[in-house]
Amino acid sequence: MGYSGTAEVRRERTRAERLTEGLTVAVASLLSFVLLAGPAVVFGTTAWHLVTDTGTTAFGRLSVPAILLVLLALPLVSARVVFRLGRRGGRERLTAAVPAVLTLLGASVVLFAALCLIVVYTD
Repeated sequence: MGYSGTAEVRRERTRAERLTEGLTVAVASLLSFVLLAGPAVVFGTTAWHLVTDTGTTAFGRLSVPAILLVLLALPLVSARVVFRLGRRGGRERLTAAVPAVLTLLGASVVLFAALCLIVVYTD
């Protein structure tokens, strides 16, 4: 069979679209990592005190830092899953990164809010 001329034409994106996506990715990434820095410091300090404390059981020394590490890694893992799904859908790299980084930002906000609630209501 010959060429029918009905092949899908790929639309080129303008420079403004690429710039907007790039800025969205950069700003949301920066905000999410700033939001993750607070819980990382608090969780790291808590884990250090649990490991070095003499009155803590072996289970507490291992389980609490592991749980805190999983909570800290959860936003990064969810963003990776969203990015992979976007790339699997045939999108360009930058276009797939926008929903992924917004997922990362949202999960970081939730984690930061949870940490704030823990700090406020812990006596």
